[in-house]
Amino acid sequence: MPGAGLAAEMVRTTQTGQMEQGYSGRRRQVSLVLLVLVNILPLAGVVFLDWDVLALMILYWSEYLVLGFYTVARMLLKSPLGGLGYGMFFGIHYGGFCAVHGLFILVLLAGVDFNPFEGETWPLFLVFIQLLVNVIKAVLAMAPPAWLAAFAALFISHGASFVMNFILAGEKEQVTLKALMNAPYKRIVVLHVAVIAGGGAVIALGQTIGMLLVLVCLKLALDITLHLREHRPQQVPTG
Repeated sequence: MPGAGLAAEMVRTTQTGQMEQGYSGRRRQVSLVLLVLVNILPLAGVVFLDWDVLALMILYWSEYLVLGFYTVARMLLKSPLGGLGYGMFFGIHYGGFCAVHGLFILVLLAGVDFNPFEGETWPLFLVFIQLLVNVIKAVLAMAPPAWLAAFAALFISHGASFVMNFILAGEKEQVTLKALMNAPYKRIVVLHVAVIAGGGAVIALGQTIGMLLVLVCLKLALDITLHLREHRPQQVPTG
């Protein structure tokens, strides 16, 4: 029926317009400004607080934890029941990845004499969560106040993006639980490789302020690129 076809086309046009407007205008500006500001903190740490490559690596590692937290929050908001199952699986798998990476930083970069398993080990796959908890405790024990402030800024920045884009811009309606679970891996693999390679180069060539600033700027450029890609407008299926 011509009328039905016209109505369907109007609905698709409206949906497409809404998606294109989701991450645009003031929301786009605020989201990007917060992203840049939170990445300026490491710059200030390097210039004014003598942060070294260890401080930067721990800060960037902590961002993986923030991403994991908001991923679980997105799952639960998308589907409380289904998100609980996906969130539990994701927490064990992703948590294990973060734990091993954090252990690597503590042992190889910080030179901490660290026992990752204190007392009884947790049963089955929960051992990965136990490892993550112990690594976080070790990091917090050695973290000065400036690091904690930077951690909090990361949490607030990603929280603002969560509210503005996932909730207010309607991204919640456009994604599946499976896509939500896979999304952090696509982001952190790129960041992980770049940060590890950059950190290795800084150590090999000397931890000069110039090299550290290059590492921070590399992270900022990657963050902006991945952020824009993640929140670009989604196409509405026409079939």
